[in-house]
Amino acid sequence: MLENLFRGIFDSSAVSVIAAEDFLLCVFCALIIGLLLAGCYLYRSQYTKSFVATLALLPAVVCVVIMMVNGNVGTGVAVAGSFSLVRFRSVPGSAKEISAIFLAMGSGLIAGMGYLGYAFLFAIILGAASMLYSRFGFGAEKRSARYKTLHITIPEDLDYTGVFDGILKEYTSAWELTQVKTTNMGSLFRLTYNLTLREAGQEKALIDKLRCRNGNLEITVSKQETTAGAL
Repeated sequence: MLENLFRGIFDSSAVSVIAAEDFLLCVFCALIIGLLLAGCYLYRSQYTKSFVATLALLPAVVCVVIMMVNGNVGTGVAVAGSFSLVRFRSVPGSAKEISAIFLAMGSGLIAGMGYLGYAFLFAIILGAASMLYSRFGFGAEKRSARYKTLHITIPEDLDYTGVFDGILKEYTSAWELTQVKTTNMGSLFRLTYNLTLREAGQEKALIDKLRCRNGNLEITVSKQETTAGAL
């Protein structure tokens, strides 16, 4: 009777049934791997409690799904399609978050196939590599402090075409006008530029010069809004 409890009602003689102890062993190992990967992600990363908890549980979830597929090609294709939906979450994530999700999914898939040793080895190697990359700032852009987004508010009667080019040429090595929109019931224009400052820390001097040109209306300088690191 107990054996029938862990059999599917659609199972046939051609389908191999996973023993309950093997199922529990794989799930337990996947949970440990999830904790390991979550701990690696916490190192020098900005995170939320919900994301870390999800990352810790994800290998076990994938492990169970793969074990239930159990060699069924059609079901495997459907599972692969559902996994691809992770990329299109309602809230966009950073490249690091998405790579952590796929790392957890990969380790869970290996554990679900029964290769527990390889699953641990995969998680340890990739988790350690992630920590090393974070520790030594691999891929960090040294010039990132010079990349800024500039918002300038100007009166509607001011022709903005090239009016700030002289000032921008003095303080930046490159600039691009990316957006023009009206504000305050059409009485003002709001210009958006992407800038590369010649030197970091020149924001105040740049704003002081621009204030004299735009009638002392609102000016905002912020971190570059176009983030190439997000997928």
